[in-house]
Amino acid sequence: MAIWAEAQRQQQRQQEAQRRARAQQQRDQERQARDAERAMARMHRERQTAYRQQREADARRRTEELDSRVAALTGLLAEGCRAPAFSPDALLRRERIEEFAPGALATPVPMPDPARYQAPPGGWQVGVRRDRAQGEARARYEQDWYAAQAAESRRQAQLAAYRQQYDQWATGTLAGIRQHNAGMAELLSGLRDGDPDAAVEYFSAALYSSTAWPEGFPRQVAAAYDPAARQLVLDWELPGYDIVPETKSVRYMPTADQEKETARPAAQRRALYRDVLAQSVLLVLRDLFAADTYGTLDSVALNGFVDDVDPVTGRPAQVYLATVMAARGAFDAFHLAQVSAVECLTEGLRGQLAARPDQRTAVRPGRLPGDVGGEVVAHGTDSEPDLYEMDPLAFENLIAELFRAMGMQAVTTQRSGDGGVDVDALDPDPIRGGKIVVQVKRYRHTVPPTAVRDLYGTVQAEGANKGVLVTTSRFGPGSHTFANGKPLGLIAGSELVDLLGRYGLRGRLGTDAPAGSAVADEAPDHNILGMNWSGEVALDVCALVCKGTSVLSDDHFVFYNNPRNPDGSVRMLPGFAPDRAAIQVRFEALPPDADRLVLVAAIDPQVNPDADLSGFTDARIRLLDASGEELGQLEVSEGRRGETALVLGSFRQRAGGDWDFVGGGKGFPGGLEALVQEYGIDVA
Repeated sequence: MAIWAEAQRQQQRQQEAQRRARAQQQRDQERQARDAERAMARMHRERQTAYRQQREADARRRTEELDSRVAALTGLLAEGCRAPAFSPDALLRRERIEEFAPGALATPVPMPDPARYQAPPGGWQVGVRRDRAQGEARARYEQDWYAAQAAESRRQAQLAAYRQQYDQWATGTLAGIRQHNAGMAELLSGLRDGDPDAAVEYFSAALYSSTAWPEGFPRQVAAAYDPAARQLVLDWELPGYDIVPETKSVRYMPTADQEKETARPAAQRRALYRDVLAQSVLLVLRDLFAADTYGTLDSVALNGFVDDVDPVTGRPAQVYLATVMAARGAFDAFHLAQVSAVECLTEGLRGQLAARPDQRTAVRPGRLPGDVGGEVVAHGTDSEPDLYEMDPLAFENLIAELFRAMGMQAVTTQRSGDGGVDVDALDPDPIRGGKIVVQVKRYRHTVPPTAVRDLYGTVQAEGANKGVLVTTSRFGPGSHTFANGKPLGLIAGSELVDLLGRYGLRGRLGTDAPAGSAVADEAPDHNILGMNWSGEVALDVCALVCKGTSVLSDDHFVFYNNPRNPDGSVRMLPGFAPDRAAIQVRFEALPPDADRLVLVAAIDPQVNPDADLSGFTDARIRLLDASGEELGQLEVSEGRRGETALVLGSFRQRAGGDWDFVGGGKGFPGGLEALVQEYGIDVA
């Protein structure tokens, strides 16, 4: 009984110990769970705090940006007065030419050292062996010496050619600078004599080159000069009501997790806009009088307008919001950096400013440019002339104005003896700048490559840095192929319209046909792509009509089993000497949704089942016109060992509708099947 009782007690103690252990384990687990929950809650709070701080920082940043914009508008006149005044020297270019820098060509090729070509020392080399070693060393020396001499001769020839090119460039650049400076001297002479055209051109340049205007302010002007009254009369575009931010501040609302914008009070926004208009008018007067170093201006009649819609006719119209006639003597008496702009304009200069410019309440101008009686020169007006119908001289002047708006000096040439140059331009950029010759072609059909070739000849004859051909139409692949790698720029019709609009000028391409399109009754020309290569390997040359990297459909994969696409714009042709394969393409007839024509080559598995593209060398594509005349050659990558299909390159459509060739080079070890799968063709 005693033994049994002791066993019972031991068992009870063990059970009690196990119960306590389980209770302790449960307490530990509960404590760990509570710790994890507290950690998660703490991390959640930290994330919420970080998220809230980020949203609050974003709101503060937006508010700071709004405050910064308002500060810029409030200090527009004071900041503008600190900008440097335009002067006649800004029109002149320094006669400074970059020095000749031949680089590595200036270093002569080192001649081999005879001491390094001696036979190895050793007494055992006697007789024939030593004579042979000395002969071999002498032969190596002579071979290396002749090679070094040949390399040195090539270096000297390249250096002389490079020097000749530099001298031609330097002579042309210096002549261009002097021609430009002579034109500017003539302009300034006319300005001193009170010539109206010179005055309008000079003061327009002063306004356009001013650095006082913040981003977003318009620069549209129409001006005329009255030499009898020594008065410049101009219309200047003012910023719209949206220049003043509608929002005053931004605050983050954590309860709704969104930003709340506080509107700027209407009275405050209206007062600030009215102040901006007054500052703009005063700043224009300041820029004009500050630029008048020859005393050409006794007064300025300035009318500020905004583009709007006439509520009577519903047509676009100019609404005048400010007008002033400021005499130079009276204007010079003001210290503009400290005046109240509205009071200075309306009371000090007796000008007019719309009481409610936000509602387009107009004022009546005292004198308009058209009242002067002479020619009114307008920059950036809303009238969009048809570039096809413009007078040729007016079209050339428009292109010259475009180049001037782009920061260059540009003048039209005389009609006779211009050497194929319609506009002479000079880019002042010290690195990429220099003399630019510009030709303009008001065509409705595709510009032929011969025009691009003629331009290149003119560039070389004039010693210019670059040639630019501007057209109202488009360029074909032949033109782009010839221009590739040469100092030539091609501007098609749609690109021209875009540039005109970007720099405040206007122009349109007719009313019926879209920019750069062919005339409806004009059949599109075709080109022939002739393919040739060295080596005995047999290849299949194919074409894929794609949108991006996807072929339009299986029917637009043109190869030996499908010799043409559905509309016939791409066709396979039999190879004719000296070409081993050929494809005919009518680029203007390609499907509207196609923007890429991809050319590929692959091993013919029936003729060369075990071959790869390592034998595909000296490859080239000749671009021919419909008559078979070669327009240029396209660079093609050579094949590599192990590859059996290769992307030769692709013609890609630019925004203006032209097609440029871009080289390829991507190879595929899986043959044509693997290549076309890359372009979305299912060969299963």
